Amino acid sequence: MTSIDERLLESKMTQIEQARAWSPRVISKFETLIRSGDEVSIFRANPLAFARDRGVAEPEAIDLFLHAARAGLVDLHWDILCPHSGLVLESFGKLRALRSHFVCGLCDIDGQTDLDDFIQASFCVSPQVRRLALHDVDNLSIEDLHWKLKFADSGRLPGGQTRFVDVLRTLVRGMTYLPAGVTTTLQTEINPGALSGVNVQTQAGFALSVVDSSAPPPSTPTVIRITYDGQRFTSAVSAVPSGRAVFEISNTGTKRGSVLLINWPPEIVAMPEKPTLEFDPYVSGGMLLTRQTFRKLFRSERVDEEEGLGVRQVTLLFTDLKGSTALYEHLGDLNAYALVREHFALLDAIAQRHAGAIVKTIGDAVMAAFSRPADAVAAALQMLQGIGQFNFERDQPAIILKMGAHCGPSIAVTLNENLDYFGQTVNIAARVQSFADAGEICLTEALYTAPGVRQLLTGHDVEEFDAPLRGVEGNARVYRITGRS
Repeated sequence: MTSIDERLLESKMTQIEQARAWSPRVISKFETLIRSGDEVSIFRANPLAFARDRGVAEPEAIDLFLHAARAGLVDLHWDILCPHSGLVLESFGKLRALRSHFVCGLCDIDGQTDLDDFIQASFCVSPQVRRLALHDVDNLSIEDLHWKLKFADSGRLPGGQTRFVDVLRTLVRGMTYLPAGVTTTLQTEINPGALSGVNVQTQAGFALSVVDSSAPPPSTPTVIRITYDGQRFTSAVSAVPSGRAVFEISNTGTKRGSVLLINWPPEIVAMPEKPTLEFDPYVSGGMLLTRQTFRKLFRSERVDEEEGLGVRQVTLLFTDLKGSTALYEHLGDLNAYALVREHFALLDAIAQRHAGAIVKTIGDAVMAAFSRPADAVAAALQMLQGIGQFNFERDQPAIILKMGAHCGPSIAVTLNENLDYFGQTVNIAARVQSFADAGEICLTEALYTAPGVRQLLTGHDVEEFDAPLRGVEGNARVYRITGRS
């Protein structure tokens, strides 16, 4: 029977409902998920799946889960997924604990992943609100440890609908816990190819070649002795014959371990490299860092200052005011500053509407970040339109914007207590903005040619020119958007 703290749930739901205006019935749909969702769907909840299944707009769904996390109804986790198996390699409760280096004992690989590649932001119902079996890892069955807790079922083989986890299940030859100080026995039949074992909690693993023997099968199974010391597996042999086998796995460590045995067929063993899975859409770490709601609700979240976290692609938009000196002279410092702050609020609202965030203000300038290039360009166009209306409604000197944007890789860092971006993409975006004049937007070629951008600019005058960009050899192509044709 599901155990729910009704008073605490009601209190948290009221807090979320009062946080902002939500579309009709979205709160009741969310409460239904918390109350009656199956364990997997609410232990590692995906806001984009919630949006798809319940007819909620994706931005609102993400904000809903963020407000729920702020209220303590759910816990936000940063999960590192293996790109080749969908195994949840590690899960962190704080951004500062996140490391982009991954090790997968199942695939026998390690490497680097970026915030927007295979780092998933997931949401787990708080155990104080609704207690799940998955909250108590030490008491999970061996099957639930693997298929409910550790493997994401959203990874598909490239070019199709086949779930990798469904293929993996057919290759399993055994799974068991390994009590400390005990030798555990597993009997199974293994076929030619390779056999690997992994502890999905520590990523300790081993691999053995399975040789197709032409000799008659022995009357007794092959005994394969393996030692697990809490950190690694050690096998006395590197190859074993196909056929019946008995694994004797001795845990010499002080803590309970586990092992999953996979028998890979020759065609998979012969692959030059492991295919990268295609995952159902999820909220990536990179996407979350560009959301204004996340930045406002989780100001204490920090990236480790010593290394930062890689972002494969972020779009950075810089805005500045033309003629700000004359504005301050005409209105005086206090009145001009009040007007500038109003314009900051307008840009903030527009950035948020387009799934972006104001990273910082620099004097009268703004630096905004977006996960998708088209969102940044749509926001820039609406900013020009919004500032036009802003000026029309005020009998004061006009606020005149000039903007520039670029997309590319970056490093997410914490600078001056603020989540920020560092690197060449930042420098180029700032430099491109300097080429814009009053009411203009300048875009780099990388951004102009990004998916969906040129369609947004249909009906606008676009002027191409070459200009020097710091750190870029020779001149670079820049596109100036000057207005509607």
